[in-house]
Amino acid sequence: MENPELSPAAAAGFDFETGEVLLVDKPLTWSSFDVVRKVKNTLRIKKIGHAGTLDPLATGLLILCTGKKTKQIDQIQAQEKEYTGTFRLGQTTPSFDLETPVDEEKPYAHLTEEQISAVTAQFTGLLEQTPPLFSAVKVNGERAYEVARRGGEAEIKSKQITIRKFELTRIALPEVNFRVTCTKGTYIRSLARDFGAALGCGAHLTKLVRTRIGEYHLADALTMDAVEALRPPRPEGAPERPTRPRRERQPERRAGLEYFQATHSAPGAAEPSADAPVA
Repeated sequence: MENPELSPAAAAGFDFETGEVLLVDKPLTWSSFDVVRKVKNTLRIKKIGHAGTLDPLATGLLILCTGKKTKQIDQIQAQEKEYTGTFRLGQTTPSFDLETPVDEEKPYAHLTEEQISAVTAQFTGLLEQTPPLFSAVKVNGERAYEVARRGGEAEIKSKQITIRKFELTRIALPEVNFRVTCTKGTYIRSLARDFGAALGCGAHLTKLVRTRIGEYHLADALTMDAVEALRPPRPEGAPERPTRPRRERQPERRAGLEYFQATHSAPGAAEPSADAPVA
């Protein structure tokens, strides 16, 4: 899809009932379902689903399929993924990201760029990876994050994944920027945990952006403002709704985001410097 900032007239070129594949840039703190619901209501789509979940604290490419194209969801989400983001060395959190507060700190200043870069070789190829406790993995019929958020423990089995490419694009301690190409089922938060453990200083994920799924690229994705611009006109004869002032969307107080919102939405609070499971 070219030119993501489409005009309202371009909506006439879509046939949502027959089926379309829409690329959307998911905003920070929105769940994947938030995006699906917003697009469905805005564009009046009857049948729609997403091809690969992104956690609320991740941003980037979310692929939506409508109509008969929903049959392609499994095929699309099975394709290779690419992510960019930031690890923060020297600190760990229970969720391996910004959803929970730091629970341990270790020195990191002694590490050289060569030492840090060398560790990436351990995390390419076929690997055994254990998903985070704060994840949607089911344990005894219950989502692991539900167990975690009430302070419980659960044994999560490791699984095989493949990381085709893992490179560091910037080292400015304590931050390390990265690019990862991987298969379905890879947890970038778990990679942050394992990378920090290999360095001996711990680490957690502070930013994650999905930039590609197969041949679909974030650069071609619609912003939520662009989706709003595609809203079709009301059908002829339909009663006009009273005009109400548009309100800015407020982040939902959903379970799991309380700590992040408390520490990143207050005036003067620092923006997160750069997880999500790969579905």
